[in-house]
Amino acid sequence: MARVLVIEDEPDLRQLLSYNLREAGHEVSVASSGAEGLKLAREKRPEVVLLDLMLPDLSGTQVCRALRGDPGLGAAVSILILTAKGEEIDRVLGFELGADDYVTKPFSMRELLLRVQALLRRGKEPASGEGARDTVEFGALRFDRAAHRAWVSGQEIELTALEFKLLALLYDRRNRVQSRATLLNDVWGIDADVTTRTVDTSVKRLREKLGAAAEYVETVRGVGYRFTDRPPPGAAAGGEA
Repeated sequence: MARVLVIEDEPDLRQLLSYNLREAGHEVSVASSGAEGLKLAREKRPEVVLLDLMLPDLSGTQVCRALRGDPGLGAAVSILILTAKGEEIDRVLGFELGADDYVTKPFSMRELLLRVQALLRRGKEPASGEGARDTVEFGALRFDRAAHRAWVSGQEIELTALEFKLLALLYDRRNRVQSRATLLNDVWGIDADVTTRTVDTSVKRLREKLGAAAEYVETVRGVGYRFTDRPPPGAAAGGEA
């Protein structure tokens, strides 16, 4: 069972989502506006937020930004955007603001429940490859799988569950190019209605957060991404701890 917050202004859909999520065993809170949703998020500390982009007061993008910027929530909450907008630019904007997944209305309730489960798995089971160790040190980068925390040059960085899984997977497969299709399958975990542009957006956000360690993640033009097998010259020496 997980704590789920539904922020949706359509009464019928809000009730339908609440019913099906409760039937699936989750503890559900509902809000009909952005302001109410933010208040409940701070009170209930949900693990997953289902967020409509078209709300009567604040926009869904404003709510998403506020959730990610809240020190008590931040990377701890997974955000799944619900919207009637299906254009790629809207999906990309959602991911740039820190959303973890995106569903376009109308959608299958079974698919939505599967996506909620996938988000919960990402948060509780960080990516790990064969022989992967809990704590990794590589140049300026250090991350702890069990604690779900990461540091660059000794300073902790806030990663969402998806960003952490992306980082760990790239590291575990270092020096091997990962295509966008492979990353969509192995990081997102289900056949999500997202495009390869989503991968580019997520890698961009990850690099921004990595700062001095951003150059460890290389772009292989026309193919995908690769975690370099060695720190750049001048980086602190390191290895798996």
